[in-house]
Amino acid sequence: MAGWINSVRRVCMALALAVIPHAAQAAENMGFRFASIDGGEIALDGLRGRPVLIVNTASLCAFTPQYDDLQALSDRYRAQGLTVLAVPSDDFRQELASAEQVKAFCAVNFDLTIPMTTITPVTGKTAHPFYRWLAAKHGFVPGWNFNKVLIGPDGDVVATWGSGTKPTAPAITERIEALLQ
Repeated sequence: MAGWINSVRRVCMALALAVIPHAAQAAENMGFRFASIDGGEIALDGLRGRPVLIVNTASLCAFTPQYDDLQALSDRYRAQGLTVLAVPSDDFRQELASAEQVKAFCAVNFDLTIPMTTITPVTGKTAHPFYRWLAAKHGFVPGWNFNKVLIGPDGDVVATWGSGTKPTAPAITERIEALLQ
């Protein structure tokens, strides 16, 4: 009997050690904060328990019409718990000069109501800590504007997509719907 109990203890300990680093890594992601374009900050920790789609954006990019899809995605799934977060960046030299200009541009041209950060670096040594973490832990660095990162309710990265994948593409919506069930 003592041998069986010790075996069960070893299995439980191995499972705990396998799960704890994963949980710690997911929790690490949720600790990031972004400066909000509306003032204050956007804390990912405040979004724990629901999926978050984070998209690096730019106002003067050929993919800028995806703002309409980001808003449509938010409108469609917000009540079920999805948050869509736009992260304007000038890393690819296609963003307006100030956060105020970005906010006005998005309001006038896209009637955007999704949360948005201030202009934020997403690549290189000056990248926001979230994007540095994403590169280091998941090997994902935005190669252009409108790259998408889906974070699950547990804070773990579920999937990433490049600029060419529209926010309302089935590849994205199916993953979001699975997380909302």
